[in-house]
Amino acid sequence: MISKLRGFSNSKLAGVLVGIIIIPFVFWGMGSVFSGGNTNNVAKINNEVISSKDFINFINESRLTNDIIKANIDKNIIENILSELVSEKLIEMEIKELNVSMSEEALANKIRSNSILLDENKKFSRVKYEKFLLENNLSASTFESSLKKQELKKNLFNYISGGIKSPYFLKNKIYVNENKKIEIEFLDLDLVHDKTATKLEVEDFIKNNQEVLKIDFIDVAYAKITPKDLIEIDEFNDEFFKKIDEIENNILNGSNIREINETYNLKLNEINNFVLNDDSDEILEEIYSKRNQDKIQLIDKNDYYLIFEISNINKKIPNKTNPKFLEDVKNNVILKKKFEFNKSLFEKIDEKIFNDDEFVKLSKDTNNIKTITIKNNNDYEIFDPDSLKLLYTLPKESFSLVTGKTNKVFLTKIKNIYYSDMEKNNDNVEEYSIKANNDIINDVYTSYDLSLNSKYKVKIFNQTIDRVKNYFR
Repeated sequence: MISKLRGFSNSKLAGVLVGIIIIPFVFWGMGSVFSGGNTNNVAKINNEVISSKDFINFINESRLTNDIIKANIDKNIIENILSELVSEKLIEMEIKELNVSMSEEALANKIRSNSILLDENKKFSRVKYEKFLLENNLSASTFESSLKKQELKKNLFNYISGGIKSPYFLKNKIYVNENKKIEIEFLDLDLVHDKTATKLEVEDFIKNNQEVLKIDFIDVAYAKITPKDLIEIDEFNDEFFKKIDEIENNILNGSNIREINETYNLKLNEINNFVLNDDSDEILEEIYSKRNQDKIQLIDKNDYYLIFEISNINKKIPNKTNPKFLEDVKNNVILKKKFEFNKSLFEKIDEKIFNDDEFVKLSKDTNNIKTITIKNNNDYEIFDPDSLKLLYTLPKESFSLVTGKTNKVFLTKIKNIYYSDMEKNNDNVEEYSIKANNDIINDVYTSYDLSLNSKYKVKIFNQTIDRVKNYFR
């Protein structure tokens, strides 16, 4: 049901309906985002207007700060808030028209039965209730009014969708689709991909990907700082940390590592044109990983402090004789070949020009084509969830490209599909009843939303909305 509601999220009911499903128990208030407001209207539903004051109050109650609203002003946050307010008003109008009600006794029972307000004997605790109100800065009347409002909305949607009972054929349809067994032939494309890269291909790749292949070469000076270096003893005492504080202050005041070294006589190491490689030690690995942060840094490493300064970063292509660089380029060439191969294969499948003969020919050896029977839509032995979801939508004899563990890519063919009906005394009947009911309820909600579109005419006053936006800007 939730997945279908995502597609429903732009409708008038969306904000309210999701709120009902979640039904928050606590309703926060917050200080005014801004006070005042004139009598201009932001929207009109039929003959009922929503004033700017109503809108301001709604924003204040939304628990959104000025900073959050300002940061998202160009992402339509104001329009989204207004949409929620319109939904609230529209549902209130429906509740009133359909005479949906809730007695004071029913409201009291709702509060008394809430688990967070019960004592150790599962009895309603007035003390817990009062504490709850105090902790959330609520009066009893405010809380009870908000809770009643939520319950009325819930009752409205229960009224719309109440009494639905799915027939066996709908439950069975879902069961059959989720539990059908699919016999699949599949080929691991790693077995047929070209995993070679010639010298010419490597040279062409370097020539055509100059910017992509450039890496950072850094000029760095660094030193390990231990108590022995600063105070000539192996003890992390107050004197040592006092000198560390002095070094930190020097960095904040703009001193470079050489000026600091003159004062504290550190054992400075300097490396020019350094680039990370497999032989780099832990210190150089960390320095290189932080090359795009502050130019000079002091880091606590528990057993010592590390100070370093990167004086220059030069982007360039490594030496073409560098074995690691050449290996990386070869891997990129192979990856590019794989991508182009898979793309070409996908296009053939999409255009329905790929057939059994090509499948066998591509495999090079029929022993490379394996067969598996997928038991249900939760059987992830070979393929990942998204791929399995795709396979369960395909007809018999169809080909597809899917992925599995460790990002393997497979070419698959649906060889057979085996269906079996759900027995009426199946242990999962209730589960599929709920799924079928939810499908029907979503259809009802969609129809109800369409009826609201024709029943209520909503007009938005953009000039007033623009003034609200300008305030936050």
